[in-house]
Amino acid sequence: MLAAERRDHLLNLLAREGKIVAKEVAADLGISEDSVRRDLRDLAAEGLCQRVYGGALPVSPALADYDTRKAVTPDGKQKVAAVAAALVRPGSAVILDGGTTALAVARALAPDLDCTVITHSPTIAVALLGHPRAEVFLLGGRLFKHSAVACGAAAVEAAQNVSADLCLLGVTGVHPEAGLTTGDAEEAAMKRALAARAAETYVLASSEKIGTASRFRVLPWEEISGLITDADPAHAVVEQLTARGVEVLAAD
Repeated sequence: MLAAERRDHLLNLLAREGKIVAKEVAADLGISEDSVRRDLRDLAAEGLCQRVYGGALPVSPALADYDTRKAVTPDGKQKVAAVAAALVRPGSAVILDGGTTALAVARALAPDLDCTVITHSPTIAVALLGHPRAEVFLLGGRLFKHSAVACGAAAVEAAQNVSADLCLLGVTGVHPEAGLTTGDAEEAAMKRALAARAAETYVLASSEKIGTASRFRVLPWEEISGLITDADPAHAVVEQLTARGVEVLAAD
């Protein structure tokens, strides 16, 4: 099989099965695992897969820049945001992560809602200027422009001095095996710091993130309260998560 044919085979397998196991592909095609790994390195370099131990997973489209992500499944993000906003009770404190889905959550909050919003996103803070009864507490640090959020040691330290009833957390990848992932190590650390300061943590995941993976794990499934997604409940990944006990809130 020519290199181009192997490439097409791997991409088709990734789309169909949601993962590539290098050992199995090598056996099926009668080639060495080293050849498969080289092919996967090439695909990963083009941004077409996320390499993991033993193979590869679909790469998340949410790794694109902030402006590009605004145009990715806006309807799905609004559906997720509506369900997430309904979890914010009057008088409660919520930690709101950054990113385009979290921005949709901020905009979905009732304008007269009496609450405290803790965020490391200046974009989120600005979006809440028109909410007169929402107290906004902005965490500072180095600005990570990809997601328009503060990250780094100063931001993590600031997060350790707050507490909340609820954390609404964004990720770029949701996969049964890889877990909840994102594309930057410091951002992943910041997300963990935020989630650790809330009584409950729900993950915001529009459908394009389901079944994909990024390089850095944020949290294991056992450390979240649930997942909010507009993905079809019959989606194979959603069914797997439900079967393992993850609460999935459907955003219809």
